[in-house]
Amino acid sequence: MTTPAPTPRAHRQPRGRLRGFTLVELLVALAILAMLSVLGYRAIASLTDSEVRLSAETARWRSLDALFMRLEADLRQAQPRDTRVASGVEPAWLGDADADGNADLRFSRAGPEFLLEPGSAGQRLGYRLRGGAVEVLYWPFIDTAPGALPAAYALAGGISRFRVEYLDGQGTWRGRWPVAGERPLPRAVRVELTLTEGTTVERWMVLQ
Repeated sequence: MTTPAPTPRAHRQPRGRLRGFTLVELLVALAILAMLSVLGYRAIASLTDSEVRLSAETARWRSLDALFMRLEADLRQAQPRDTRVASGVEPAWLGDADADGNADLRFSRAGPEFLLEPGSAGQRLGYRLRGGAVEVLYWPFIDTAPGALPAAYALAGGISRFRVEYLDGQGTWRGRWPVAGERPLPRAVRVELTLTEGTTVERWMVLQ
């Protein structure tokens, strides 16, 4: 009797051992992820800070540009009309300096105020530096009643010095106005602003 040949078994690959991560490898991976997270956070924070600084700087220069535009528009409407005050008569253009050497400017300007009294049309304006900001001052009328105080509005901040010089008929820049023998209004104005970080901005304005 012939014994049947044994059926060959399917060839099986030996099952390998499953190998996981060691504790050291996990700690190294976590350290790398933490480092990448810190680097990414710093990059995003740097971009955010740069954007904030850029926006603040842009807004600041816009406010300075608006200040110069408004100042020039007001100065070009200046009128050679003296104003009556409680102590007597004040020159149409009064350019002086305060105790800190900053400009204190007041002048008569054409305005929309029209009263029944002849010659009362117009307005009295002023510019000064207070608390690190250049302010514009508005008096109710061109003639100031006793005790009348101007309304003050800050136009631009971050300013440490505010200087104004006035050009006379001989081409000389003066630190104060009026000047004896000159017209009531200067020929031109030179405005110099020193910002808190030390930057100086200068603008010339021709009036006559």
